[in-house]
Amino acid sequence: MKRIISVSRRTDIPAFYSDWFMGRIREGFAGVVHPFGGRKYLVSLRPEDVACFVFWSKDFSPFIEHLEILDTLGYSFYFNYTVTALPAMFESHVNKHAAIDSLKQLSNRYSPQHIQWRYDPILLSNRCDQTFHLRAFEKLASELEGFTERCIISFVTEYKKVTRNYEELERTTDARIANCSQEFKIALANDLAVIAERHGIRMYSCCGDYLTGEKIKKAHCVDGALIETLFSPEGFSYDIKPTRKECGCAQSLDIGAYDTCPHGCVYCYANANKRRADKAFNSHDKQSAFLGYPKSESDRWLAEIQNSQHES
Repeated sequence: MKRIISVSRRTDIPAFYSDWFMGRIREGFAGVVHPFGGRKYLVSLRPEDVACFVFWSKDFSPFIEHLEILDTLGYSFYFNYTVTALPAMFESHVNKHAAIDSLKQLSNRYSPQHIQWRYDPILLSNRCDQTFHLRAFEKLASELEGFTERCIISFVTEYKKVTRNYEELERTTDARIANCSQEFKIALANDLAVIAERHGIRMYSCCGDYLTGEKIKKAHCVDGALIETLFSPEGFSYDIKPTRKECGCAQSLDIGAYDTCPHGCVYCYANANKRRADKAFNSHDKQSAFLGYPKSESDRWLAEIQNSQHES
């Protein structure tokens, strides 16, 4: 059975690990360590086993050169492209100009339907308040008009590791994170939806059903219906399998790893802290089958998996 492969919610593979990913394409599989429990398993990346790649990134610029190879091999894919307007103190290693340029390139090369723009998450602080977001979103929506038809939004989910990052940021800068009411968020989201509509963009809410209504629909970031529209007009069978509360995603397999993304986003749920992620990136071995782990360890795990398969 063909699978949807998520590349990746857990780290930015297109921006930082494109060589590793293309190596995995050549080998035909990727190793994954499940983030909860540590189970190790292999995911086939052979064209005949992949229904679609869903690529996630804040900057696809380093990845564009590889797309011709993926096209030639017959893979289907679309792009979840995160472009926010947050100040650099919240996203310290994100090149927004390069991101916008490559989003336009991808849209021109494939189609606006292939691009799901993520203005996500919406973080409110003394540095980026309601007025900031309304002005910034207007500017971005104007620039991206005609290059995408969808925008996905959410407000920050304050996991424990995110709260720790906030506390460290507030200790070292003058930034102060704002806690806003649900009513405030609904009003702001609907104001953003009105702006999006003016620019021909439909608004969707990720894992926040309280935002949905006339102007905002439920998001499906891994979207079986979109895959059917883009690649399988004859029909595409998929199951909805939420990854967290109010998630609308189709079932997929993710090949990423936590604590490996060096974008430095303080709101990120996938990194315990920036230093750990930077260390993982700097010591990364692109020859390893398992992202974020040394090849020697990876080879040992591969042997164990293969032995267990032979024994069964």
